Order: sequence, then structure tokens, then C-alpha cells
Amino acid sequence: MRTHRSVRSRAAQQRGISFIGLVFVAAVLGCLGVVIAQVIPTLIEWQAIDKAVNKAKEGTTVPEVRAIFDRAQAIDDFKSVSGKDLEIKKVGDKVVVSYSYEREIPLFGPAYLTLKYKGESR
Repeated sequence: MRTHRSVRSRAAQQRGISFIGLVFVAAVLGCLGVVIAQVIPTLIEWQAIDKAVNKAKEGTTVPEVRAIFDRAQAIDDFKSVSGKDLEIKKVGDKVVVSYSYEREIPLFGPAYLTLKYKGESR
């Protein structure tokens, strides 16, 4: 009888996650993984746009800045921003190129994740 009681008390003291809890955690992590997998390409695109903007600031006139940006856009193959979407201004003797855009990622049904990107040349 003594053996039976010690097995029962050890089982009552055990802690852990149940199968239902494990399935729930796996589902949440799976959903997060899908969203992250859709966000990463937008981050890569943002980096390409930022690189193109920093290259375009070397131009001296507005058409030249837009042309440099459009060439970089054709090379890096991004579609969210084009040369006509850039805001170009001169601060002192420096050309400052800025941009902003939004990307929507459909999640489920009517729910979307909206990412807003903006930046300017350094």
C-alpha cells in the first residue's frame, strides 16, 4: 500500500503542459510564423528602397534624382515606390530625398496588417 500512495503523490506533484495546451501553443506559434514570413519580404523591400534613395541623393536636379532612383528600382525590382513618389528638397547644399508608403498584409477575413514605412536619405 505504501508504494501505491507514493506513486499517487508523485503524479500529483508533476507539472507540465497538457496535450490541448501543446496544440494551442503550436497553433499560436504557427500563426505568428505565417505573419512573420509575410513581413520579412516587406522589410527586404524597404532596405532596397532605402539603398536606392541613398544612391539617388547623388543627383543634382530633381529629374536626375528620379532617374537614378528609377534605375535602382529596375535593378532591385521593387514596386512600392517609384521616382515620382519621392519628395526631393535641398537643405543647404545637400539634396534630401524622402519617401513614405504603406503595405497591407491580409491576415484572415476582413483583418489586415498595415505596415507604414517612411525614410529619407542620410
